[in-house]
Amino acid sequence: EPLFERFFVAPKKVLLWHQSKEPLLALPKLPVPNLKDTLDRYLRCMKHLLTEEQFNKTQNIVMQFGAPGGVGELLQSKLTERSENVANWVYDYWLNDMYLNNRLALPVNSSPAMVFPQQNFMAPIDSLRFAAHLISGALEYKTHLDDRDLPVDYARGQLAGTRLCMEQYYRLFTSYRLPGPERDTLVAQESSVMPEPEHIIVACKNQFFVLDVMINFRQLNQRDLLTQLEKIVKMADNEEEQLPPIGLLTSDGRTEWAESRSVLMRESTNRDSLDMIERCLCLVCLDDASGPELSDTKRAMLMLHGGGLTKNGGNRWYDKPMQFIVGADGCCGVVCEHSAFEGIVLVQCTEYLLKCMIGSPSKLVRAASVSELPAPRRLRWKCTPEIHKLITSAADKLQRMVKNLDINVHKFHDYGKGFIKKQKMSPDAYIQLALQLGFYRCHGRPVSTYESASLRRFQQGRVDNIRSATPEAFAFVKAMTERKNKMMELLKGAITAQTSYTRLAITGMAIDNHLLGLREIAHEMKMGKLEMFKDEAYLISNQFILSTSQVPTTVEMFCCYGPVVPNGYGACYNPQSDHIIFSVSSFHESEQTCSAEFVKCLVQGLRDVRDLCNKCNADCAATEERKGQTQKRSNLKSKYIKVTNQRCSLY
Repeated sequence: EPLFERFFVAPKKVLLWHQSKEPLLALPKLPVPNLKDTLDRYLRCMKHLLTEEQFNKTQNIVMQFGAPGGVGELLQSKLTERSENVANWVYDYWLNDMYLNNRLALPVNSSPAMVFPQQNFMAPIDSLRFAAHLISGALEYKTHLDDRDLPVDYARGQLAGTRLCMEQYYRLFTSYRLPGPERDTLVAQESSVMPEPEHIIVACKNQFFVLDVMINFRQLNQRDLLTQLEKIVKMADNEEEQLPPIGLLTSDGRTEWAESRSVLMRESTNRDSLDMIERCLCLVCLDDASGPELSDTKRAMLMLHGGGLTKNGGNRWYDKPMQFIVGADGCCGVVCEHSAFEGIVLVQCTEYLLKCMIGSPSKLVRAASVSELPAPRRLRWKCTPEIHKLITSAADKLQRMVKNLDINVHKFHDYGKGFIKKQKMSPDAYIQLALQLGFYRCHGRPVSTYESASLRRFQQGRVDNIRSATPEAFAFVKAMTERKNKMMELLKGAITAQTSYTRLAITGMAIDNHLLGLREIAHEMKMGKLEMFKDEAYLISNQFILSTSQVPTTVEMFCCYGPVVPNGYGACYNPQSDHIIFSVSSFHESEQTCSAEFVKCLVQGLRDVRDLCNKCNADCAATEERKGQTQKRSNLKSKYIKVTNQRCSLY
């Protein structure tokens, strides 16, 4: 079909096996967008973000790149060829570019956190009961994964009902991010030769303990888990046995951590301890209380960086995908290493755990318990003066990060997605426009914006970028700021543009992954750095000063993460029916940003857009009422004339 072929190369389909072992028609492959469409969209996305001089230069570079018989067409043909030979043509390129090549430290810069509802622990044992219940739920969820009986996800929102790729779920408890000097490696434990790990690692007072969850071929119940956790706390309290806070090394830059790990690996004791951590199912971090004030903002900070060396910053191992945090003061949540899976997978897993904990009381009755449980094992480390020096250096850098992070968690209670839906608008598109309006009022300019769009409709699908700073969004926020006419018309146009680009992104037609693929193909062909990818516009397009993500939940919790550039904002939002939770982050060291000021502008923007909608609704209602009254008068007049005519005919 011409229209189909014009937009992308037709994807192939293969057969996959799922839970019932019945063959299902697999998800399609990610399509390769049409080159001209991508280049046209790229220019349209960038024009209002550049000076006239910058845009003219970029336009010429893009025209040369996309010229018939030119380098763009060559790269496109090679990319199309690649798409025919791999399950997902962008997966490896994207994973390396987004995560594994990134040399920044994981906490704040890369690893997001889910913040659970504040827990009211009345006694120290309560936090351990909570941890035991959490571990039990995680083991139950892992059993569903192992049995391949997790219900298949289906898309909601646009193109609802499409089956989604489930591959990311199977990395929750089986993967590990191994640091490298230039590039990290995402290690997946998929070997059928090696036995599955049957232990978790418990961090307590910066010490690490092996907690076997299977003993004598039987999984520990909650009572047994609690018993083991109590033993761990007692062991951690023994000051004579305490070892240096090795976990701090994982909070360092990735190249630095790779070098530190190499130093650790010289000793067999350290190699054994590293192996136990790297092969564990997950971490459970039993944190000390962090102070009296536990606002949402404070808890978000503690989830992201642990509070540094003086608090719980060393009570972590950031390379592991799932770290459940259980604070003695009720500050609980989960920190995830992001390269293995997307936020929605984290949400689904944590919601399952919390719903299990809410729906079923803690099962602490001893039933079929394993008698005489062996004591958990403390992981040992041999620390040379060189390692002590590396730990000190990592601790100093983490402390600077703690001081630098500027985060503001705000619950907007004026209205939620219920009101937005009544306007017959997409809640996500509406909130994105509010973010654009808030930023423009705060900083007086539009900037390159990132909103993650799921590609799980395709095999091995991860995400692409919805470029929310559209020309239509810019026209709307400018009109709102300058109080011009036709604001409602511009709002509807901006909503339509945002919704249209979202549809492009979730169907594989957005520009970012495509341009990345072309760039990486050029690199593989040893073409050097092409003018297209050296151009200032391309660099600006990838400087995401506003990095946003919608992470909705059905349980009371919220997600947070840091900015992706030094002078930018991270803006995560969770729309509920009658309120919206925003988590806005930036860095104190940047003179250009302030999270509190941005939130203030965002809140005012949300109120102004609501008022605009209400005024439009009122005007429409008044117009309809006037029409109705006019029609009523017209009907009465017609009736009067009809009656008069009838009377006249009698005479």
